[in-house]
Parts: sequence; structure tokens; C-alpha cells
Amino acid sequence: MFDFLTSDKLPGLVQAAYIIAAVLFIAALAGLSKHETAKRGNLAGMVGMGIALVATLVIAARQAELPDPLDHWRGLGFTLSVILVAMLIGAVIGAWRARTVQMTGMPELVALLHSFVGLAAVLVGINSFLDPEAPTEGSLGAIHEVEVFIGVFIGAVTLTGSIVANLKLSAKMKSTPLVLPARHLLNLAVIVLSVALLVWFMNDHDNGIIPLLLMTALALALGFHLVAAIGGGDMPVVVSMLNSYSGWAAAAAGFLLDNDLLIITGSLVGSSGAILSYIMCKAMNRSFISVIAGGFGSDGAVSGETRDYGEHREIQAAEAAELLADASSVVITPGYGMAVAQAQYPVAELTAKLRARGVQVRFGIHPVAGRLPGHMNVLLAEAKVPYDIVLEMDEINDDFATTDVVLVIGANDTVNPAALDEPGSPIAGMPVLEVWHAREVIVFKRSMATGYAGVQNPLFFKENSRMLFGDAKDRVEDIVRALPS
Repeated sequence: MFDFLTSDKLPGLVQAAYIIAAVLFIAALAGLSKHETAKRGNLAGMVGMGIALVATLVIAARQAELPDPLDHWRGLGFTLSVILVAMLIGAVIGAWRARTVQMTGMPELVALLHSFVGLAAVLVGINSFLDPEAPTEGSLGAIHEVEVFIGVFIGAVTLTGSIVANLKLSAKMKSTPLVLPARHLLNLAVIVLSVALLVWFMNDHDNGIIPLLLMTALALALGFHLVAAIGGGDMPVVVSMLNSYSGWAAAAAGFLLDNDLLIITGSLVGSSGAILSYIMCKAMNRSFISVIAGGFGSDGAVSGETRDYGEHREIQAAEAAELLADASSVVITPGYGMAVAQAQYPVAELTAKLRARGVQVRFGIHPVAGRLPGHMNVLLAEAKVPYDIVLEMDEINDDFATTDVVLVIGANDTVNPAALDEPGSPIAGMPVLEVWHAREVIVFKRSMATGYAGVQNPLFFKENSRMLFGDAKDRVEDIVRALPS
């Protein structure tokens, strides 16, 4: 074992392991892009992470090497014990949270996990600066100092921004945007001050910890303000944006630790998160800058132009069952309300019964349905809904005109015609599922309250729309029972 750890071949073997792990991570991202290959993608990522962990432990063992074999084993035992204890604690907490979290709690859990990456980047950056063996002179010293500063900055912004996103998504903090006077100038001032602190940091290494800590405090405040100023309606974009930030924070930590795999992995996460943010923004017809500027969404008050849309009509489960039994084509458009009610299983049962009767059943998924990208897809996959009938908005929108019945289960803003018909609406221009073109629309809701963005929905008042009030899970189960055998 001692000879293996001191072998000249070991660094090459570790790099080979890192390359294999990186390829597996890329395969994981490719696999996760489709329902059919998602499980294989997850497996590839898990195997890649396992290889990376083993290789990292080997590096830690080599770095604990001492000239005397006995001292070496003592040092190695201590190093590995600390690492394995930390891994065990993390594994226990992770397994506990994975087993206990509800699907409705996934968005805030993901946001919280991003905060851990940000915290790690901050700690790695400060520790790297305090490392007595870190380069301090010449170009290498300058490069290292810039890496430290940027890594800590990105990590601090990610840390507090993710915590605020977690609080908003878990309703522990109002989703209303925090609109401070001259808030954009405040953000710009923080960035300008951070640049000034970077100049101080690079020209005063003896007292460099002072500008580094001052910048850390400013970046923590910036992260808080950036996300606090973003309304609830933009939370799906915020989650993917923070995912990107956490990736770049990990990449920065990789530079500081001289770890190629961490750089590659962080870059993959950062770039994929940025691409996902772009897709989310496009789906909402908003620019990334407008999301950062905030102001979209509220805590439930109706926003936009106040209009009298008339009276809504109601329907009972038995009547809905009759409509479905007589239909030849049905489209189901789920939203966050389905997740809250945990209605995915009765929805899957209803789908199976209708298909057994020869009814064509499909699902229309808006890119920002739920509060996390892919939230609805995961719920339906969990309930064993066939992948091939779960379609994206662009794939299903043209078919609503020939659809007999649409079931809107817990969706609101993503099926709101005001996005297309009312230029003054806060969601004007946002592409939506045009369900109102169907012959009949049944909307499952607990009440007539607005959606997460706080915008009234004229769909509820259209002549071909009827409201089925109550808990979505209970109402779907009622329909399943009422369907003719």
C-alpha cells in the first residue's frame, strides 16, 4: 500500500479516473435530457461520483505521506478518518432528507443544496488564501489571488441567494419582490466596491484578509438582495440560475484546489444551469436581465388590470366523468396544485382507465409548470405515467382545437389567456398552453384565488370552462369512481 501511494504512476491513474468520471458526468447530463434515459443518466452520474470520491481519497492518502512509514500510516489514518466521518455525516443527512422530502418540497430542497455549494466555495477560498504554501509572488501569485477573490464572491452570492430562494419557496418568506429605492444602483455599487476591494486585496497581501472578508460580507448582502428582489412568478428561473451559480462556484473551488475534475464538473453544472435558465426565460418571454431586475410575482394579490370577467360555472365529479367517458381525446395540463394535493397517482389511474376505454389521453407540460424545472415530469414519472404521452407545450398546443376535454389540474398562470390577450397584464407575451381552444375545459382548483404570480385568469370565466372545486386528489378519485365500467 505504501509503495502504491508513493508510486510515480499514481498521479496518472488518478487523472485517468477523473477523465472517466468526467465522461460519466457528461453521459449523466445527456441521459437526464429524456424521460426514457433518465434512470441510466442518474446511474452514470452515481458511478462517476463514486469513482471521483475513490480517486480523491487516494490523493488525500498520498498527500498525507511522511518519510517514516509508521508516521505515514498515523497521518494517513487521521486524514482518512476525518474525511470518512464527514462523508458519513453528509450521507446520513442526505439519505434522511431524500426519504422524507415530499415532491412539493423538492424546489426548496434543491435551493438549499445550492447554498451548501456556495458555502463550500467560500470556505475553500478563504482557506486557500490562508494556506502558507499558496503562491504569493509573481504572475502565479496574482492568478491565485484573483481565483480566491472570484471564488469567494460567487460562493457568497450563491449561499445567501439560495437561502432566500429556499425561504420563498417554502413560504417562510413572502414571495413579493423586495423593491428597495434605487435597488439597481445598490447592486452596481456593491460590484464597484468589490472591484476596489480586489485591487486592495492584490496589493496588500499581509492584510489581504481584511478586503477579502469585507468583499465576502458585501457579496452575501448582494446574494440576499438579488433573489429577494425577484418575485414568486420567476422562482423556476431563479432555481436554475442558482444551479448555474453553484456550478461556477464549484469550478472556482476546483481552480483553488488544483482539481481538474471539480473544474470540469463545475463547468458542466454552470453551463447546463445557464442553458436551462435561458430556456425558462424564453418560456416566460422574459430576458435574463429582467428576471434579475425582479418585480414579477406577488404574494397573492391580483395584479394587472382589474376587469369583470363575468361569472364562473361549476361542475361536479359525476358530470365530469360523463364528459370524459364520451370523449375521444383528452389532454391533462398539470401544475403545482397537483403536486400540493399529491394527485399524481389518481391522475395516473384515471389515465389508465380512460385509455382502456379507447380514449386518447395526453399530458401538456409547460416549461415552468411547478416551481422547479421538470417538476411535473418527475411527478408523472413517479406515478408510472407512460413517457410517450407526456408532451411539451410546443408539441401539444396545436392539438387543443381538436381536443374534446382538457383537465387543468392545479395549473393557473401557465394556462392564462391574459398572456396573449391583455397587453397590460404582468404576464403579457408569456407563451402558455392554449387550453381554451378545446371543446370543454374542466379546471380543478380549491378556490377562485389567483396563481403564484398573482394574476387573475379569464380562462375560469369562458363559456366552455367549468370549475371543479376541492382537493385535486379527492376530485380525481371521485371521477375515477364515477366512470362507467
